[in-house]
Amino acid sequence: MGQESRETGITQQFTQRSLQAEPSVSAYVFAAISGFHDAEDVVQQIAQELARRFEEYDPGRPFVAWALWIAKSRVIDFYRRSRRDHLVFSDELLKQLGEAIVQRSGQRHERREALEQCLENLPERSRRLLDMRYLDEMPASAIASATDSTTGSVRVLLTRVRGALAECIHPRLAAEAEG
Repeated sequence: MGQESRETGITQQFTQRSLQAEPSVSAYVFAAISGFHDAEDVVQQIAQELARRFEEYDPGRPFVAWALWIAKSRVIDFYRRSRRDHLVFSDELLKQLGEAIVQRSGQRHERREALEQCLENLPERSRRLLDMRYLDEMPASAIASATDSTTGSVRVLLTRVRGALAECIHPRLAAEAEG
């Protein structure tokens, strides 16, 4: 494997893992830092550090845990730099918060898989309605025009489709929890 293709592979691995970890890292930082812009800046710093240090990552360990370890350090650095006496969290509390987020990250993955499976089982028309509403971000009135329907019937159909998805997802998640 050439140097260029190796670097491309590493870049792809980093991108995939960081996208999966980003919701957990963001949740941790936004829970630990009260100011939106401050938290946003720290999240960006963490992303840069993860990219810079990716070759240090041990693929035998969960990436989310490694990313949260770095996030914890950056949150502590933030409070040290800002010297804020109020709302400073203890190391123990930050550790507990990180552990809770790591535990929940697996649940989000299971929910996403269940949703994807249930979406595949929907009729084509239902998937198309969901795509127009949530991917294309079309309001019900625009969907009604596009499907030669009324706004009221589009709203009813979307409610029924969301209900069908919920009825499909809940048993799958329950089965995952039992198994």
